[in-house]
Amino acid sequence: MKHILLLALVSTFAASTAQADLLAIRVGRAETVAKGVIEHAVILVENGKIVTIGEDLPIERGIPILDRPEWIVVPGFVNCYSRLGCDSDGGDDMSPDVKASDELWPQAEEYAEIIKYGVTTLGLYPAGNGIPGQAVAVRTKAATKAEMILQDSVYLKVIMRADASAKKRVSDGFKKADEHAEKVKKAREKFDKDKEKKGAKKEEPKKEEKTDEKKSLQEPAVEDPKPDEKKDDKKDGFVPPAPDSKAKAFVDLREKSLSALVSINSAAEYLHWLDVLGKEDIKWDLRCVMSLDSDLFYVANKKEWDLDQDGIGDKKVHVVMEPRLTLTPGTMRSRNLAAEFSASGAKIVFIPRNDSVNDHKNWLANVGEIVGAGFKPESALHAMTLGGAEVMGVEARVGSLEKGKDANMVFLDGAPFEATTRIQAVMLDGKFVFGDVNQ
Repeated sequence: MKHILLLALVSTFAASTAQADLLAIRVGRAETVAKGVIEHAVILVENGKIVTIGEDLPIERGIPILDRPEWIVVPGFVNCYSRLGCDSDGGDDMSPDVKASDELWPQAEEYAEIIKYGVTTLGLYPAGNGIPGQAVAVRTKAATKAEMILQDSVYLKVIMRADASAKKRVSDGFKKADEHAEKVKKAREKFDKDKEKKGAKKEEPKKEEKTDEKKSLQEPAVEDPKPDEKKDDKKDGFVPPAPDSKAKAFVDLREKSLSALVSINSAAEYLHWLDVLGKEDIKWDLRCVMSLDSDLFYVANKKEWDLDQDGIGDKKVHVVMEPRLTLTPGTMRSRNLAAEFSASGAKIVFIPRNDSVNDHKNWLANVGEIVGAGFKPESALHAMTLGGAEVMGVEARVGSLEKGKDANMVFLDGAPFEATTRIQAVMLDGKFVFGDVNQ
């Protein structure tokens, strides 16, 4: 028989739990995103992490408990594409070395506002056109810049347009990577030749010496290397030259230590991206801007639209998009592109309709409208949480409710996409940053 100790909440609950490292939270339902739905969920939080989560788990005596059987808990919302709190004007058309982390200001008022709406993680990208630089994943509440950064260089932003200049920027970037690869090759050849010469100098002809018959049968003695030779043997070996600042991002793309987030507005821009990408094997996702008359449905699927190249769904990429219904161009026919892309195989990631505090406030409700138009609720929640974390490569830390992940949670008084549902509390790194948990 499971033994669960119930502790009444008192007015000093917040003060007591602020000092405690361990907290048990019991809610009516947990929508974990990665592991499905857990009814009568118990979540144990310690030192900002989820220690365990499960149905009707026993709680040891003495552990503080937040008991809210009427609440539903979901992961903290992740907006992977934002400029909130940043005010730079951006660089030139080719600045892949620029980092959004350089302009972080933790005290920006916008962060304190959006955390009330459940947004616990942001992906901030650099301003500018063409290839403006690299994004950073941040917490929405932190005292210092270092504490705010969850991970830097989470993707390279690329703005793709259906023109020669946009394609040239991308091809020039890979040419710089080619030039660096050639430098590495030449440096390697020189290193090998120098090493071969040093080895040749060390080889000396053996001196014949008269020995008795017994000594001649013994193995020849091996002399210890000289001090300088010992030092040479301990060297790490070849160290390739570092790429210059413009080439490094494209070198990292090829090494897959960096991914690209490619912004497009139309079907033509998508096809131009595939054309300039060619046979390059890199990780990339799409930022699809949802205009009212978007024609991106034409490239959703290769088979349906008889395309010469793979459609967006065929590539199985993430599609970062606003939760907005569109119209078939020249008609009044409504289209749910999120549902169409998803059916084709793409991974949908929702961001607010506009990059403002008010749009973050309405984000949950706006996604609810897409759900009402036929998009699956479980896919919609994934698109607001784990999907954005995957785009930034921080899914091991945030985006779902699982053992070992950061304790970022949003507590609701109803199903996530019901029109009457309201946020009751928000937890970031195991601490309540919004909501009254004393009642």
